[in-house]
Amino acid sequence: MASDYDEVRPEVKESQESSLEALRTENTPDPRSVVRELDEADTVDGVDLPGDFIAEELVVEVVPQKEDEFTCWSCFLVRHRSQMAREKDGHAYCIECEG
Repeated sequence: MASDYDEVRPEVKESQESSLEALRTENTPDPRSVVRELDEADTVDGVDLPGDFIAEELVVEVVPQKEDEFTCWSCFLVRHRSQMAREKDGHAYCIECEG
């Protein structure tokens, strides 16, 4: 008698059906209720941030670029001239970006 090797084996078929039934009977939330819960949680008034809120102004001192520094055209970091790999069309590139 010839065997059909593409046919699902009986024990695999039974386990697939039982796992499918388990998923169907499982208590899963309604997708619309989950969306409603998320929308309700997104309100600004309901958000409690951890820690204390301090209303102070942040003061940052901006230091201008020095004569021996350049800004890499690839990573946009200010680097010392010794880290310049090449300069092309007025744009300088650092060693790390060219490496």
